[in-house]
Amino acid sequence: MKTGILLINLGTPDSPRTPDVRRYLREFLSDRRVIDINPIGRWALVNLIIAPFRAPKSAKLYSHIWTGEGSPLLIHGLALTRKLQAALGDEYVVAFGMRYQNPALETALDVLRKALVDRIVVVPLYPQFSSAANGSTIEAVMKVIGKWEITPDVKIISRFHDHPAYLKALTATAAPYNHHDYDHVMFSFHGIPERQITKGDANYGSGECKFGSCCETLHSGNRYCYRANCVQTARTLARNLGISEDRYTISFQSRLGSTPWVKPYSDKVIEELGKKGMKKILAFSPAFVADCLETIHEIGTEYDELLKEHGGEKVQLVPSLNSNDEWVDALKEIVTG
Repeated sequence: MKTGILLINLGTPDSPRTPDVRRYLREFLSDRRVIDINPIGRWALVNLIIAPFRAPKSAKLYSHIWTGEGSPLLIHGLALTRKLQAALGDEYVVAFGMRYQNPALETALDVLRKALVDRIVVVPLYPQFSSAANGSTIEAVMKVIGKWEITPDVKIISRFHDHPAYLKALTATAAPYNHHDYDHVMFSFHGIPERQITKGDANYGSGECKFGSCCETLHSGNRYCYRANCVQTARTLARNLGISEDRYTISFQSRLGSTPWVKPYSDKVIEELGKKGMKKILAFSPAFVADCLETIHEIGTEYDELLKEHGGEKVQLVPSLNSNDEWVDALKEIVTG
């Protein structure tokens, strides 16, 4: 018997050229789970405002992080796939796809179908659950598999934010950095609109979201709450590293538009830390398992410049898991558990 492992990350443009970035943004932002407004409004917003005006700016940012081999997100994803395949052996077939753009989910799943696997383990590579990322990816995978004449057994790992192996790998990645050498530590997660959390809360039936105290402890009523997942990841990582509660802040980055997103906002946190005299900040990005535009440029460059504008000296980004050996070992444990 063979088991297929499908690793999925969000996506990346095919190149940093404006047309390719525009194509990526249109596909990504047209997803009903990403911009969850009425379809006509979403179409107008994406095609008449965001894609035409944001694509050239985003293309310049992508050009700063692009390497000779291509997109960092894609490079790390392919390397992780190869290393996990080697670690798992011949009884497994590991395929990698992107939710948006290339390599397409259909292509990755076709690799598993042609390999005649008996079961498929689907792993969206987003540790903390959100409808916009995990939910959208799972929905897309099931649409493809649902068209097959023969459907193998399917196991979906919808989140792994509290898996001991993932947390152990995160802790190992931080080993080269002594947090005592920094004035403060920031755990910056990708943000989502507040309404997406309240909608999920209402849909799941717990009805207890308060955007605060309800996230402090993970339990059956909030185990799919994105903010609660993030809080638990950061707290466990801080505890593993011996960082006291008064020395770190949990925040959320990359907001888009004017509607309320999950708070506090990472850029505002950086400003306040600078104003308080904090010179050196150590920044983690546990929502991303691979370095990308949001980590390399937004945190590593934009936040570093922002801190300096407000009196600070350095924002030091802790690299993502990428394809390091600890992450390969953790992922092996996650998919075979």
